[in-house]
Amino acid sequence: MSGPGISVVICVYTEDRWEDILAAVASVRAQAYPALETLLVVDHNQALRDRLAKEYKETPDVRVLANAGPRGLSAGRNTGIAASRGEVVAFLDDDAVAERDWLGHFAAGYDDPRVMAVGGRTEPIWASGRRPGWFPEEFDWVVGCTYRGLPGGRTNVRNVLGGNASFRRTAFDVAGGFATGIGRDGDRLPLGCEETELCIRLTRARPDAVLLIDDRAIIHHRVPGPRERFRYFRTRTYAEGLSKALVARSVGADKGLESERRYTTRVLPAGVARGLRDALLARPGGAGRAGAIVAGVLTAAGGYVVGSVRARRGGATYAVAGIEGSPDTGGGTG
Repeated sequence: MSGPGISVVICVYTEDRWEDILAAVASVRAQAYPALETLLVVDHNQALRDRLAKEYKETPDVRVLANAGPRGLSAGRNTGIAASRGEVVAFLDDDAVAERDWLGHFAAGYDDPRVMAVGGRTEPIWASGRRPGWFPEEFDWVVGCTYRGLPGGRTNVRNVLGGNASFRRTAFDVAGGFATGIGRDGDRLPLGCEETELCIRLTRARPDAVLLIDDRAIIHHRVPGPRERFRYFRTRTYAEGLSKALVARSVGADKGLESERRYTTRVLPAGVARGLRDALLARPGGAGRAGAIVAGVLTAAGGYVVGSVRARRGGATYAVAGIEGSPDTGGGTG
């Protein structure tokens, strides 16, 4: 195999996703560009860890690890990075499956030594079998998927999206790992932005670094029924506002909200216009999509205001851990 060795990290936390986890691992093991290893990092769930260890005890390319840090996705990823042997570390959500050439497209991106991260395209698999009529494609990030407004092809970006991404191993030596206190923690308030913060920190440490999205590196991400509902939509957009406020407080609003300005001033107004046009043409869901976009913006803005106040008062912080001898870069607010 020519090209970099790639370790794939899948963070898991609940036995409720058992079949999904097995499918995710199977999709990695079926790659045309073989993974060097698959690391299953279990988030403080001994029963799940024991069950996975038994499942893969005779599978040498799959390793089962316990999250060595605090509960949550960021610490789980950091545990996987520290244990990985590959020149590149890729991340796959535990309820997603990768297409067969996923890692091949990632590997090709690293032919350029300046490239420090390559992300891909994430397509939703709706539990109901189809997209809810009111759910706008501009907000597919709410369910962890690629959203309308992102550039196509292979292109430079500010940040990759964490559930379908890869990083050169040396990126973590330079910038440290994922910040704890921003990202997911099981089924609690669905915060995010940990990959955004890491990518901004990385490009500050390495101004010559190139970060790419290649939309041929495709995974398919399961969207459970509760996440198809407006209640989850509202909760997730509010949480995103909280997270964005914390990141902007740390790295500055200019960088922290750079991509969001174009999204809110161009992509979302165009989405509202499409929805209203569809409503006028009596197409189903048009008014709902336009309304959801407006509601999503307002809810995220509300979360951002609340998060900004908390950050100024020192009530919201996060920490950046070094990875295997990487410098502890220490971050946060307050």
